[in-house]
Amino acid sequence: MRVNEEIRVREVRLVGDDGEQLGIMPVRDALRIAQDKGLDLVEVAPNGKPPVCRIMDYGKYRFEQSKRDREARKKQKVINIKEVKFRLAIEEHDFQVKARNAIRFLEAGDKVKVTIMFRGREISHSELGRELCLKLAEQLSDIATVEKPPKVEGRNMTMILVPKTEV
Repeated sequence: MRVNEEIRVREVRLVGDDGEQLGIMPVRDALRIAQDKGLDLVEVAPNGKPPVCRIMDYGKYRFEQSKRDREARKKQKVINIKEVKFRLAIEEHDFQVKARNAIRFLEAGDKVKVTIMFRGREISHSELGRELCLKLAEQLSDIATVEKPPKVEGRNMTMILVPKTEV
């Protein structure tokens, strides 16, 4: 935004500090009006024909804008991706422990990346890994949906689950 003497056009459409239209006038006159009121002339719509300028307290405007930006950042939820790793030959109790961890992550609003690690010749039994992923997805189906289905990537198989409230 250009302010006061930075505005380099001949004529501007002027809007007063109370929001009323003051008409089209030379920049010098608009600057004089703003200075008489002890305020700044701020270009709010530079692409207009002629550009639109407003009389306002620029410092106060910038402060209000930064305050609105901070509030907007506070309300944003950062979604993290948490990872739960399995091996192909996982015992049932270990599977349930990792499933509970995944539930905890999903309830916190995070995505869960399920990774099944294959060692040695286990990669030739990728269908067992797919079954393990689908078993977990079925167990978590009431709170999560599958964003990315199971897929072999190198020596791992990955699947991504997202909380149901997000989808």
